[in-house]
Amino acid sequence: MAGKFEIYTDKADEFRFRLKASNGQTILTSEGYKAKSGCNNGIESVKKNATIDSSYERKLTSSGKFMFNLKAANSQIIGASESYETATARDNGIESVKNHAPGAVVVKL
Repeated sequence: MAGKFEIYTDKADEFRFRLKASNGQTILTSEGYKAKSGCNNGIESVKKNATIDSSYERKLTSSGKFMFNLKAANSQIIGASESYETATARDNGIESVKNHAPGAVVVKL
């Protein structure tokens, strides 16, 4: 199963990416990058770290919902999930990133 990374420019004129599953749902979003090269490096880091379970930080939001961060080997966050109602839904989101990120194509919007 392959997803796609979409690179876009946000309101602050920074580059960001989002990983979309094959069904079109966004499953991971990035921080803002000043340079497009940094954004591309972030995508490569997601591809590299996506299949490593210990790279996922499972968290609760302040409103009691479930989410996760994907971290690089240096512990920097390279992507964050949406909020989920249950831990099972969050864990399914992690599995989706593991399945979709490694072979995902990159598309500029």
